[in-house]
Amino acid sequence: MPRPSILVTWRLPSAVLARLEQVGDLDVYHGDADLSHSELCARVRDKHALISLVTNRVDREVIDAGTSLRIIANVGVGYNNIDADYAGERGVVVTNTPDVLTEATADLTWALILAVTRRVCEGDRLVRSGGWKGWKLDFMLGTQLNGKQLGIVGMGRIGQAVAKRAQAFGMNIAFTSRRQPALEGARRLPLDQLLMSSDVVSLHVPLSSETRHLIDQRALVRMKRSAYLVNTSRGPVVDEAALAWALRERVISGAALDVYENEPAVHPDLTRLENVVLAPHLGSGTAETRTGMADLAASNVIAVLTGKPPLTPIRTEGVA
Repeated sequence: MPRPSILVTWRLPSAVLARLEQVGDLDVYHGDADLSHSELCARVRDKHALISLVTNRVDREVIDAGTSLRIIANVGVGYNNIDADYAGERGVVVTNTPDVLTEATADLTWALILAVTRRVCEGDRLVRSGGWKGWKLDFMLGTQLNGKQLGIVGMGRIGQAVAKRAQAFGMNIAFTSRRQPALEGARRLPLDQLLMSSDVVSLHVPLSSETRHLIDQRALVRMKRSAYLVNTSRGPVVDEAALAWALRERVISGAALDVYENEPAVHPDLTRLENVVLAPHLGSGTAETRTGMADLAASNVIAVLTGKPPLTPIRTEGVA
């Protein structure tokens, strides 16, 4: 029997590639920009496995081109870049990498919360430009977190990890979620009530038709004028034009974003505002986490190609 072939859309750690080479022949993309959609369609032909990034659009065209595909392993917990239902109909397993990035993303969420409420990035720009003229009693005052309410929208793995860290800062925790977390003292609230009562609102929901523009102008005007919005989930969960308006008009005090509607493009109005922190999608960006994500994706591929069940499958209608 010929060895199975595996397409990898980005350079992975050498130790991960070595594991994959034990079970199949590798086609690794080495470009500096993302693999184009047309080239992805061309290179996936006759491949038995595809290891993709969240920046790769794996739609029906790609899946139809990969007539021999048995698995699509996404390096990321989100998989809105993949037509998972269609893959299931075609009998192709789709996997993701949950758990591995939970702690790193929770840490980054807190880095953003602290940066925006204490105006750290704004202060950094001021110092670098030579605009700081010395300490003053009322200079660049931020917001204290102790005793305030953190509202978490989506209490999955990452949302719960963020909530646990909030306890160390003395914050009260409210949440809206389909899940009931095992977290003492956390209050479940309807979304509108959470928005109206929270001092910091942190988003941790997957992208779906229900969550696209979940935070729009209507939601923003319900927030406190003193409140802050943080998004480390998916960019299109927030209507960026509405957010820019809310920040410009001081409808809310500030925002911190790690993800954007049309990455890597950012709404130009946001880049002109001082009361927003803009990070370049760093949620899982630690060496340990990114290596772990790649390793888990490889483990899923190895399992499927050797006749074993995948470790972290996405359930679809077509694949049990």
